[in-house]
Amino acid sequence: MSHGHSHGGGSCCHGDDDHEEPPERRGQAWGLYLRIDHQRLECLNERREGSGALVFRAWEDRGDRQKFVESDDDEELLFNIPFTGNVKVKGIIVMGEDDETHPSEMRLFKNLPHMSFDDTAREPDQMFSLNRDVTGELEYPTKISRFSNVHHLSIHISKNFGAETTKIFYIGLRGEWTEAHRHEVTICNYEASANPADHKVEQITPQTHFIS
Repeated sequence: MSHGHSHGGGSCCHGDDDHEEPPERRGQAWGLYLRIDHQRLECLNERREGSGALVFRAWEDRGDRQKFVESDDDEELLFNIPFTGNVKVKGIIVMGEDDETHPSEMRLFKNLPHMSFDDTAREPDQMFSLNRDVTGELEYPTKISRFSNVHHLSIHISKNFGAETTKIFYIGLRGEWTEAHRHEVTICNYEASANPADHKVEQITPQTHFIS
């Protein structure tokens, strides 16, 4: 796998630093997982097929230790996350074990579907150094101006705290969702419906040759 690491990044903050929110309101804020197209979600280098999708769930269920993803060949994981519309991603939570398998670096890429590990050599849209979080309380705020019109998000877990594999129990996404516009699809369908009469005219036009 290609290892391209960029510098720069972000910091985390406790989600309740400003004021304590009731649990039901906090859970609603982290409801962006409902807008993921789970059938098309990909997790590269997952040890167990389909386990990567399990970490995107309700904030209230983040403590379920039976649902997790673990990397296979090395410490890297790459999530390709398509949404069912356009989203504004405001914050991310990454919850793991209190040991060396916890991710230590996260790199975000927007609107690049089907990324591979080779593709992660490019500059990320944002990068974070992660702290150990075993309760799902640390939020990493995104640069909202960069993540305000996102239809696909890739999360590259590039490092952990020294273990051979990485383990994640929960990834939370906070933000807003708007339905995707269908104007382009409508236009394409309209143009594809050619009028057969147009082709008939083109076929009979050249028949104007006279031989003396």
